[in-house]
Amino acid sequence: MIKEHYIFNPFPKIVTDRLVLRQMNNEDQYEIFALRSNEKMSQYINRPIAKEVDEALQYIIMINDGIERNDWVLWAITLKESDQLIGTICLWNFSIEQSKGEVGYELSPELQGKGIMQEALKAVLAYGFNTLELHVIEGIVQSENQKSIQILERNKFINKGLVKKKSADEEDIHSCIFELTNERYYSK
Repeated sequence: MIKEHYIFNPFPKIVTDRLVLRQMNNEDQYEIFALRSNEKMSQYINRPIAKEVDEALQYIIMINDGIERNDWVLWAITLKESDQLIGTICLWNFSIEQSKGEVGYELSPELQGKGIMQEALKAVLAYGFNTLELHVIEGIVQSENQKSIQILERNKFINKGLVKKKSADEEDIHSCIFELTNERYYSK
């Protein structure tokens, strides 16, 4: 089914003061592999750790196919002075009926704590509320991931409660559901 309201073709490239949020391409496979094979990066993300570079390439192909179908939009986060991918941020899990989407993100550990994800998230929230005209954007974060929780809270997200899921290896994962409404987003 084509989602008529959320169209990502042409791809919505976003430029901020320090960043370029662009579409991933096959040349990003080594940086994606570095993110997806890093145990520290996977600590709070319920996915298997990548073992081979080809897994990263297949991931890029899958993501771009989903963008082409208008299922989601995922940006490669790059610094303006370099086209090298340093992280990703996405809007996905859309509900047209509820005018809702979910944000997800990851950033290379050595670049965390420098305001990069804050800058990327602000730009993506603006896109979600201003361009897509979403009413709600959610963020689902493992309850132990304090850095991610702080980023969401800094951007006016409200913790709506806890959900328990099973990880790939059948362990219980407790995640917080954060929500930002367009009304709260636009309030001072």
